[in-house]
Order: sequence, then structure tokens, then C-alpha cells
Amino acid sequence: MSEEKVRVGITQGDINGIGYEIIIKTFSDPRVNELCIPIVYGSPKVAAYHRKALNVENFSFNQIKDASEANSRRVNIVNCMDENVRVELGKSTEYGGMGSLQALKAAVVDIKAKKIDVLLTGPINKHNIQGQNFQFPGHTEYLASSFDCKEVLMLMISEVMKVGVVTGHVPISQVPSMITKEAILSKLRILNRSLIQDFAIRRPRIAVLGLNPHAGDQGVIGVEEQQIIIPAINEANNEGIVALGPYPADGFFGSENFVKFDAILAMYHDQGLAPFKTVNFDTGINYTAGLPVIRTSPAHGTAYEIAGKGEASPNSFRQALYLAVDLFNNRKMHADLTSNPLQRIDPESI
Repeated sequence: MSEEKVRVGITQGDINGIGYEIIIKTFSDPRVNELCIPIVYGSPKVAAYHRKALNVENFSFNQIKDASEANSRRVNIVNCMDENVRVELGKSTEYGGMGSLQALKAAVVDIKAKKIDVLLTGPINKHNIQGQNFQFPGHTEYLASSFDCKEVLMLMISEVMKVGVVTGHVPISQVPSMITKEAILSKLRILNRSLIQDFAIRRPRIAVLGLNPHAGDQGVIGVEEQQIIIPAINEANNEGIVALGPYPADGFFGSENFVKFDAILAMYHDQGLAPFKTVNFDTGINYTAGLPVIRTSPAHGTAYEIAGKGEASPNSFRQALYLAVDLFNNRKMHADLTSNPLQRIDPESI
């Protein structure tokens, strides 16, 4: 008996960006639809506008009123916006922010109700989405609040590396005060647990980067490594987490030392994401570890400058889709094994 197809809830993101283009390009290949049941949260009117702008003829969305009506053989779309919606390609508008939030809210409601299995979020504009109902730096923080998670981890994924960050979307001036032993330990615990249950890595090896240049040079260029980071690593080791470091970030990435580890924990956003995107910009994936549900996203933004021109690459979105399906199945398998370790053992093999 084959496994049931995973129901993937996809939020449209900013309606004036490349969200619909990468969705349409991904699902124009019918083989992709064999892996999952796609359910887009957006606007059929906006989708039609983008399809026309891209001059795509052999593609259509299946309009449904509720995710429970999804056709397993089609790319489904649930309308989250009114008919007055206005598309202005390449511009940041109030409608763009409104559409991003309405789609996101509807998808969160449905994944909580188990109408969809995983969440794949399209790129948003972090400025125009702000308002009374959204006062967060981005998707990660909004989802943490929606699921009452005290701590989550932004984890960037590719075939080459996995990079998490202790501090995410915060001003660089606030980073040093936020680097605490407790913060590092919390992120290491989330990362280690995710590598085991989501990525099926039995005993993960995690590299921890320093905060200062040359990881402080034994206190010459900063004391955070000796006073905060090393004690956090030692305590993590005492808990059974295989964490090593701290490593100077420049030499660590430059020497390709990262290939020896299952994941990397950087201290702040650009320390981890600048090298990650340099190597993996077209195929990178943003994953929110620590949530009770699976959420992935392409690692790029709205790309207003190329919206509607047919130039957007769907690679990152496609990889985010594949990863969401894989992680859902991995987490389900892990739950089955830990609840009943013997149930997957073939008696004839004993």
C-alpha cells in the first residue's frame, strides 16, 4: 500500500512579486504533482493575472472553497482575497501586504485544523505586511507566536550545508547583548532535535561559530567565546549533544571545514546567511525548526525587479517543496519508531 500524498499548503506571498511565477513554473511539470497535493492560499484573480503576464497557456488552478475539497490530481487554490484586489507588478503596495497576511492566516488556521500537512510560504515584503495584526520581523517570528512556541530556529538548508542562527532578524547593534549561554543552549537543543527527528541523522555533529573575528583569539579580540560560547558548548556536550567549536567564521567556511558537520550554528544572521547564500542562492531553503508543524520557504525574497518578466528561477521553491514532503515523512517515521520501536522490524529478518 503506497503512502498517502502529502497535502502542501502554499501561501501566495506578495502578489506583486515572483510568488505566482515560481508556483506556476514548479507545477507546470506534472511529475511534481505526483508527489503531493498542492493547495495555494491566494487569489484566483491574481493567479490569472500572473499567468497572463507570463503568457502561460497550458496551466490552470482548480478553484476550491475549502482545503478539504482539494483535487489530488490538480493544483488547487483557495481564495483569500476580495475581488477588488489590484496587482501592480514590481511595487510594494498595501494590497500586496494585505494579500500576504490573509493567505498566511488562512493557511495557519487550516494546518492547525489538519486540513493540510505542511506549510510552504511564498516570499513576503517584511515592510508592507506590517500592521495591527502583524508586528513581527518575518514569517519565523509570526509562526512561533501562532503556535505558542517560546523558541524556534531559523535553519537554512541545502545539499551542501545546514546553517542555523542564534539571533535572527535583529539589528546588529543588539546582537552582543542577545548572545547568552541560555540562548545558545536553547538553539543547540532545537537544532539537535530537528536533525534527529526531521532529517533522520542518528547522532548529529554541530559546529558552533564564534562571535568575534578569529573567535576572539583567546580573549584578545573579545571575551564572549570564553565567557559565554564555550560554557554553552560544554553544557550541551554534557547533555549528549555533539557540539564543537567555537570556530572563526571566515576560516571555517573558507577552508570548507563545514563539510565535516551535519549543521552549523552561527551567532547572527549575516554571519551564517552570507556564506550560505553565496554558495546556495538558487537552491537554498528556509526551514523553521522547533515548530509542531513543518514549514519551509524559498531562501529568496519578492524580487520585484523581475516580477512578471518570466526570469524568476523556481529552483529554491521546488527544493522547499521537496524538503517539506521529506521532512513530514521523516517526522512521521520518527514518531512511529519512538512510540513503537519494534513495529517496523521485519520478523523474518530476525
